[in-house]
Amino acid sequence: MNIPRIQDVQISDAYTLIIKFTNDKKKSYDVTPLLNREMFAPLKSFAYFKNVHVEPGGYAVAWDANIDISEYELWKNGKEMP
Repeated sequence: MNIPRIQDVQISDAYTLIIKFTNDKKKSYDVTPLLNREMFAPLKSFAYFKNVHVEPGGYAVAWDANIDISEYELWKNGKEMP
């Protein structure tokens, strides 16, 4: 399966990302279930959460060198948007 890369990321409601992929499809992804994992704990600070960006090449969204979510995860588990 050929997973499209991430073109853009925006924040919707609290802890929900809106991802635009290179094939022009959009998906929403709720980060809330990840917040109880140690790796994602810093994202509980919404001020920190808002610093999300697309990694070069579009292979992930990230907050820093240690916290990211892959394009595969976002594509597979994101909810399609109109």
